[in-house]
Amino acid sequence: MPNRKISEVIGHRPFPSITKSTSVRDAAIIMREWQSSAVLILEDGLLIGICTERDIVFRVVAQACDPSLIQVGTIMTCDVQTIHSSKPFGHALHLMYEGGFRHLPVIDWRGRPIGLLAAHDALDADGLQMEQELVRREEITVIL
Repeated sequence: MPNRKISEVIGHRPFPSITKSTSVRDAAIIMREWQSSAVLILEDGLLIGICTERDIVFRVVAQACDPSLIQVGTIMTCDVQTIHSSKPFGHALHLMYEGGFRHLPVIDWRGRPIGLLAAHDALDADGLQMEQELVRREEITVIL
């Protein structure tokens, strides 16, 4: 699992994206619709930031601000760490651990976002590996 390429982990899975002028409330609605705890902020197809549940809670809710009146551009995390799709998944997990974040935008060779990794992707991959192992053991049991 750690040696799998990131491109294999994310496949062609779509990811949520918005502009910096989107309200925080609308961003939260999009996150709910996509069942995602983060959304990428794009401008002309380029990544300019990321907005996560933590950004919304710490920078809007905890400050008693109205999410309908705040634009995502004012609370998003800028200078986002990214990773190329050809890198190993284990490298992405290491970057997330070291950086203390749970989301990592994936970019292509042009630097354009093509996906969004989340820490829970590690659990999904482990689950798939465990399922494959169970099937293999069942097949061996049938043979014996």
